Parts: sequence; structure tokens; C-alpha cells
Amino acid sequence: MIPSKKHRLPEADSDVSCSNICLAAATAVETSASTKSITGAHRLRIANMDCAAEESEIRHALAGVTGVKNLHFNFGDRELSITADDEALRQALSAIRMAGFKLQVIGLNSETKQEKAAFSFGFWGAWGKLISALVLALAAESLAFAFPDSWTVKAVGMSLAFFAIGLAGFSVYGKGLAALRQGRLNINALMTVAVTGAFLIGQWPEAAMVMALYAMAEAIEARAVDRARNAIKGLLALAPEQAEVRQPDNLWKRVSVTTVTVNAIVRIRPGERIPLDGVVMSGQSAVDQSPVTGESLPVDKTSGDEVYAGTINQAAALEIRVTAPASDSTLARIIHAVEQAQSSRAPTQRFVDRFAAIYTPAVFILAVAIALLMPSLMGWDWIQAFYKALVLLVIACPCALVISTPVTVVSGLAAGARRGILIKGGVYLEDARKIKALALDKTGTITEGKPKLIAFEPVDTNVAQGDLHGLAKSLAARSDHPVSKAIAEGLLAEAQDVGEFQAVAGRGVQGVIDHHPYVLANHRWIEERGQCSEELEARLRVHEEAGRTVTILANSQRVMAIFAVADTIKPSSAQAISELKSLGVTPVMLTGDNIATARTVGNQAGIDEVHGNLLPEDKLKAIGELQQRFGLTAMSGDGINDAPALAKANIGFAMGAAGTHAAMEAADVLIMNDDLRRLPETIRLSKRTHTVLLQNITLALGIKLVFLLLALFNNASMWMAVFADMGASLLVVFNGLRLLKASDD
Repeated sequence: MIPSKKHRLPEADSDVSCSNICLAAATAVETSASTKSITGAHRLRIANMDCAAEESEIRHALAGVTGVKNLHFNFGDRELSITADDEALRQALSAIRMAGFKLQVIGLNSETKQEKAAFSFGFWGAWGKLISALVLALAAESLAFAFPDSWTVKAVGMSLAFFAIGLAGFSVYGKGLAALRQGRLNINALMTVAVTGAFLIGQWPEAAMVMALYAMAEAIEARAVDRARNAIKGLLALAPEQAEVRQPDNLWKRVSVTTVTVNAIVRIRPGERIPLDGVVMSGQSAVDQSPVTGESLPVDKTSGDEVYAGTINQAAALEIRVTAPASDSTLARIIHAVEQAQSSRAPTQRFVDRFAAIYTPAVFILAVAIALLMPSLMGWDWIQAFYKALVLLVIACPCALVISTPVTVVSGLAAGARRGILIKGGVYLEDARKIKALALDKTGTITEGKPKLIAFEPVDTNVAQGDLHGLAKSLAARSDHPVSKAIAEGLLAEAQDVGEFQAVAGRGVQGVIDHHPYVLANHRWIEERGQCSEELEARLRVHEEAGRTVTILANSQRVMAIFAVADTIKPSSAQAISELKSLGVTPVMLTGDNIATARTVGNQAGIDEVHGNLLPEDKLKAIGELQQRFGLTAMSGDGINDAPALAKANIGFAMGAAGTHAAMEAADVLIMNDDLRRLPETIRLSKRTHTVLLQNITLALGIKLVFLLLALFNNASMWMAVFADMGASLLVVFNGLRLLKASDD
């Protein structure tokens, strides 16, 4: 896996097949190195392969090739990785070419400048051919209209039409004939038969115009759908290619990020993108993390804080210690997850693919029946019946239907990624709208996950408050316990020297300050020291019932002050819970914390059902019970301790996944920051995606049905047929792309 992959433009030979999701304008240039032995997987670029339809055709073509051990399809980059020995590879390449695909074998690590240049030239060459084909088709149409009875003009017009069809549809014919030879009726086969038949019965102007318009619309469609496919990578492929690394002689040198090792020290100047994941060693700055986490505001970073590749250093120079190589950075793992998500098919897409597999042969059979039976049943002449059959083939082409789902799903995935919501497949994008119950972990999900000092009560009124703060901070600052750290961070007093410091396990800390002994103790230790009283017990009980952890400052004679620490609720949690309820989702808290603390946090967040004192196996059982009560149940946690429950839930949400490797594996949806509001946002995105999916399927089938009736009742021509087909395709593409715009709102 590589950290980022730039979009490659299509190759020189135009492919205008509508059997795929988003066809490129051209196919790849073949190279003489196509059979060169490469250790491991061989990477092939197939510019006209970018959906499950092409995958099915290629797998069918390779079914008879022995020695092919593994196939991995990357539709986003139009690449196929094939594991095979040299002889099997040669046979596989031949079989793929016979199926109508042109391919290019590329290196494992990088492509050459010549390859990049070829792609750039190929794109313009493809559009030039399409424009030339359209001009020739228009010329043929004009000649047929202006000189209908001139045989000389007809000969010229037929020649122009022939060249137009060749320029626009050469690859369509290649794949269509290959499909017909193999007995498969795909969209290329339909177009091959329709255009050839129209030319043979004398409708050569329409045949040329149909193929030219078909190719042009397909190319436009391909570019439009590429916008959806590249929206995520364009957002995420942000890490710079070089990093400024400290050398052994303490000088700084810019080197390729691929050569930077873990623990190297990297300097990032203001305004630069951070090249690798790391921990800040020196410097303090604000970092724009929106490309990775979706956070709208920059985050302050100082010594000890994590930073991620692809984010932007804004205010001052930072020096970071690299914690992961470029190939395993958060950004690289996100891109890998996106590639996997784009390769998987959503439930609606699988249904449409199955439907199209039956629909296309059925249409072909219907067209044959019209051509053969209508002359005797309806009194049509043979040319008229044959023409109507060809019109039917063009109208019924399932391109719009096939493309209606993947472009919408990919746009939805991209829209989520822009907001810091990484959905690992179309199935989760579609199913999120069905969530009825959402189980939430408390610590780190609803709460900050970091204890804070929230209350201070002086008990010994003879000691100034500032002195009490100073004594407590002096002791707390020497301890690594989370509660002590919270007290030390929450007090502004200056810490003093502490002698004879000792941490007493399960009780607290003690030490000598200015020749006087002091303790910073929990409730149990104060009782053991005999320093509790009814009044003190009552004051402590108030805090404990509120779910707070109480720490007591005392000297050898008396209790001096009470400090209450708690894991505070996130500012966004209450709003998120309210939004979930408005969407018809029942929130349930599952936590290992004590029930009193859990209920306190639940009340603050607005959660009515709270379960506390749960072990991981208890959470797992609770998920099963929620599924029985409510139906589709989701779980939100940190992806580590909650892994069993995340796996058991129908959809697992990992919070703060940008910093958690385990969350990448455990969950189905990754919330790259800690904002709980991303959960209802995911559900709303799922609902919008489902609505657009239904709209697209209705549009695709509805337009087909209307023009099919027009064709049967002698009110549709091949011109109308191609406009109906490609108009519907473009309509569903741009309707699907609306989801991208919604993510920017």
C-alpha cells in the first residue's frame, strides 16, 4: 500500500462501453514488458475497468487459466493485481485482451515519466477522436438530409459514417464481438448489434450519430463519475513527498518520506503539511486536522501531542518524532480503507447487478422476437420490424440502471470522509438508516476520557485557600496517577519541594513539605487514619453520589481540603443524543464504571437507559439483548476494550479512530475525531443516500419504460433512443453527485 495515489488520466484508445460504472475515455497503451517476470503480484492498469461488471468479465475470461493464484481489483485506480507464474501470466494477459480489454503492466513501486506522459497524451487523444467522430457523423447526417437521392453522395456519406463509427466505437466493437463469441449478452454486445444492424439496413447516418453520441456521453459520464471516485483521494492524498529530517550531524536535509524511519526527527515549518505521523518533541502550534478528522477548527499542539500526516501546521515550527512509516500512517490506512470500501458492493448495487444480468438477455430476446414476429402479427414490413428491434436494443441498454447505484454509493462515502466519517463499505452506508438502537460506551465516547478537577472544598478554614492549593499541587505533581494529574493540572499554585515522597498503592501519596508531613488520600485511607467524621462523610457522599472521585488533603492532625475529580461530558454529547432521539434511535449506555457515575453522566447526556459495572463479555451480551428488543443495533466505543461488542453489533462505530490502530480493524465506521455528533450525521447521510438511490433507479427504469412504449407505437427513432439512454445515464450520475455537494454545506 502507498500513502497516496494520484489520479491517472485515461489512455489513448477510447472505450465507450456502457457496461461499467464510470468508463474512462480511453484504454491503456500496451507495453512490450507485458510478460516480464515480477516478484509477487503483477500490477496491470486497465483504464476501462472500474466496476463489478468489468470484474465479472475478467474473472470469466481467466476462469480457464491455470496457475492464477489471486486477483485483487482496485477500481479507483483501474488496476488489477494478479499473482501468477510467468507462463500463467502470459496466458492471463492474452485472455484479458481477448475479452476486449487493453492493458499495461506497471512497476510495483512507481510509474515512469513516459507512462505518465502517455496517460496525459491519451486523454486528449481520446477526446480528439470523439470530437472528430461527432463531426463526421454530423456531416453524414447532413449529406443524407440534403441529397437523399444521390448515390454518389450516399457513398460519401456512408464512408463518413463508417469512419465515425470506427473512431468512436472501435473498442466497443472489440468487447462486443468478444462477448458474442463467448455467448454473453452484455451492453457492448447490444450496441454492436444495434449499430451494425442500423448500418446494414441503410440507416447509416443514424448508426454513426448513435455511436458518436453514445461515446461522447460515456466520456462525459466517466469524467463526472471520476469526480466522485477521486473526491476521497483528492481530499486525503495530501501528505508531502519529502520531509525535512535531522541528520546525525544535527543538520537538516529534505529526503523522500518513504526513506524516513520510525523515531527520526522531522521539522515542519509554518504553513507546511505534516509528512508523517508523529509526536511533537518541541514547539507549539495550531494544526488544521480537517483533512483527516473533519474538525472545522485548528487544534493546538504542544510537546507530547500526536500529529497526523496530511494535516497542516499553521502557526509555528514543530519538531516531531516519527511514530509510523509512510506506508502505515493514519492517512495511508485511511486510503487503504477507502479503497476496500469502493471495491465492495452495497446491497442495492448487488441487486441491480443481478437484475441487469437477467434484464440484458431478456431485452435481446424481445428485440429478436419483434424483428421476427411483428411482420406477421402486426403487418410491419421486415425493415420496419428490424429497425424497431434495433431501437429497442438502444433504448433498453441498462447503462443508467447499472451506474445508478455505484456513483451514488461512492459519492456518499466521499461525503462522509470529508466530514471525518470513514465508512468501510456501501453496506454500512445503506444500513445506517435502519439503526434502531445505539449502544454507547461512556469513557471517551460520551465523556472526554480524561479526568478533570471540577470541585474544591476547604475544610480547615485556618489555612488560606492558596496555601491549600500549593500543598495539594506539590503532592499531586509528583504522581503519575490520572486523578493526581487532574488535580495538578487544575490548580494554578506553584509546586513546592516534597521530601520523603511515597505513593501508597490503592490509597494515595504522602510527603514532607516544609518539615511537615501531608497526605493526598482517598476516602479509604482517611478512614484508616481515623480522620473521618460524620460531617466529612456527608460532604464526601454528595460528591460520590454525583459520580466524582474524591481526594482528601490532610496532615497528621486533621483533614484540610476536599478535591473532586470527574470525567466530564463532552460539550457535543447532549446535542448528539438529542439528534439521535429525533431520528428514532434509542441511545443506551454500556459502561464498566459504577452505576452511580453512569447514571449521573447519562442524565447529563439525556440517556434514559444506563447499564453499569459491565465487563467486556457483559457488553457483548447486552448487544445481543438490544438486537432482540429493537432490531438493527449499533455500538460506539474506542475500538479496543469494546472490540467484542463492536464486532457483535450490526454496525460498529469507533470514536477517535485517527489515533487508534485497533479501531481501524474493529469497527465498520470510523469517526476520525471524538465528536459524537458524527453518529446522527452518519444516519442522516445514509437516509440521503438511500433517497438518491431510489430516485436514480426510478429515473433509470421510468425513462426506459416511456421510450420503450414510444418505440413500440412508432414514435421513437434511434436518435431518441440514444438520447433516452445516455440522458438517463448522465441524469443519474449528476443526481448521485449531489451528495458531494451536501457534504460541503
